[in-house]
Amino acid sequence: MPGYQEILIISVIVVGVIFIPRMMESRKPAPKLILARKSLSGRWRLAIALSIVHPLVAAAIIQPWRENPAAFGYIGLGPVLLGWLIYWVLQGFRRR
Repeated sequence: MPGYQEILIISVIVVGVIFIPRMMESRKPAPKLILARKSLSGRWRLAIALSIVHPLVAAAIIQPWRENPAAFGYIGLGPVLLGWLIYWVLQGFRRR
């Protein structure tokens, strides 16, 4: 069974192999990036809001914690997931 000293020496060697070459590189100042803040359009905001509100309303009506949680999956989460899936597929076709 290896002792603590051997484990410590191996750990120091591994850390040294990983970090010493990075420390030895010449540091060049990174160019400053100016990121423009892009706000969401009205359609995106509506899609996100409906993706949150629809399952909440469906949960309030169906109350899946009392009975039939599968119905909540089909009625509450299903349309949201299907809508985003269709959007994802259509975006894939548009980019080609």
